[in-house]
Amino acid sequence: MFAQTDPAPYGPVPTSAQVQWQRMEMNMFVHFGPNTFTGKEWGEGTETEDIFQPTQLDCGQWVKVAKEAGFQGIIVTAKHHDGFCLWSNPASAHTVRQSAWRNGQGDVLKELSDACRRAGLKFGVYISPWDRNAPTYGTPAYNRTYCRTLRSALSKYGPVFEMWFDGACGEGPNGKRQVYDWERFRRTVRRLQPQTVMFSDVGPGCRWVGNEEGRAGVTNWSRLDVEGYAPGAQAPPQDTLTHGNHDGACWVPAETDVSIRTGWFHRDSEHPKSLQELLRIYYSSVGRNSLLLLNVPPDSRGLIAEEDAARLREFREALDSIFAHDLAHNAIFVNASNIRGAKEDDPEVKPIPFGPQNLIDDDYDSFWTTEDTVTAAEVIFEFAKPQSFNRLVLQEYIPLGQRVECFYVEVLDADGTWRRVAEGTTVGYKRIVLFDKVSAVSVRIVIDKSRANPILNRVGFYLDEIYNPDNQNDMK
Repeated sequence: MFAQTDPAPYGPVPTSAQVQWQRMEMNMFVHFGPNTFTGKEWGEGTETEDIFQPTQLDCGQWVKVAKEAGFQGIIVTAKHHDGFCLWSNPASAHTVRQSAWRNGQGDVLKELSDACRRAGLKFGVYISPWDRNAPTYGTPAYNRTYCRTLRSALSKYGPVFEMWFDGACGEGPNGKRQVYDWERFRRTVRRLQPQTVMFSDVGPGCRWVGNEEGRAGVTNWSRLDVEGYAPGAQAPPQDTLTHGNHDGACWVPAETDVSIRTGWFHRDSEHPKSLQELLRIYYSSVGRNSLLLLNVPPDSRGLIAEEDAARLREFREALDSIFAHDLAHNAIFVNASNIRGAKEDDPEVKPIPFGPQNLIDDDYDSFWTTEDTVTAAEVIFEFAKPQSFNRLVLQEYIPLGQRVECFYVEVLDADGTWRRVAEGTTVGYKRIVLFDKVSAVSVRIVIDKSRANPILNRVGFYLDEIYNPDNQNDMK
């Protein structure tokens, strides 16, 4: 009865590790090290090792806070620009081994990776390539040292879901700027942790979003052209990082990194962002086809401050409240203008393998799509009584690529006319559209333009009465 041929992938597509990474949606960043004790953002590398002296370090508390906030993983600054290592790195003489903390026997990476494993969270590391302490920095020999550092950190603590590279670079003691061997670094990571998603300005696993404000582009492609670019000074333009490339040759989705406080390391003088600001960040990152990496820095005790933990609990409670009830499940009928494989003379025969009922079945791997030649289509939801909502969630089935270029949403007014209430450009893994509250018994989602036949695996309608932006329509 149905032509059940699966649609072909379009353009670059994610690896299974990239799909799993994107589905995490929110992870916690942890900036912790000598800067926690000096109040600096960038250490000089000359700080004495004994300055690192957390009095109550409890990585289990970090994990508890992360779990309560709904984070799926934690990435820690195993080595920041000052070169100090939170584990006993044999490639360095500037580590916890040389400090008086726990008589030189401490290991933050072990404690955190163990705590993550017990709690079911994933563990990741940030190892800055810049090293203001290493005597060989600024020479080719440093690249070998850095690879030894990678081998040490990536071989002892179990699976590492994300390796966070930045492009920070400076001059060594010889006055020469370091020339990084990025391909060698990546080969080292692949050999030790083949499923690790590598972050940098050019991926290859995921890319910097181009700002530290918690904002992905309103238009955001997971595609990126990386040829001729490198992390740091040779990175693509920031606007490109924020929006991706329409015709990018590689799948390199955006990661939005931002701190819950003003700075990246804890200072008692700073305080966490408001709930409203955190919700704005969520909608502007997760809601714009990006993963959110929210920095929550421990204090000098080695604990996450209670005001930060309380704000995160409030954030989680708000998200749970906003997205508790998907009104799409109240639909009595869902139909589409075109359904792949459906007989034209009997489009309502069930089950239809690629029918619009898949949009509300909560199965990530089922989806609605059209025939290959159809790149503009619509889906209509009918309800028995008016539904009030101001948020629309759309998801493309990214294992087959990113396709949608623009869409709009309409509701049917009492006089029988369709009224546009919102519009958007890209969808990608997830798009959350904000608009003023409407009540309707019929809602129409129109895919106005798609690079290939559109493939959506989820549509959701929600009422958010908590977040109050100045302008509900995120397209303006």
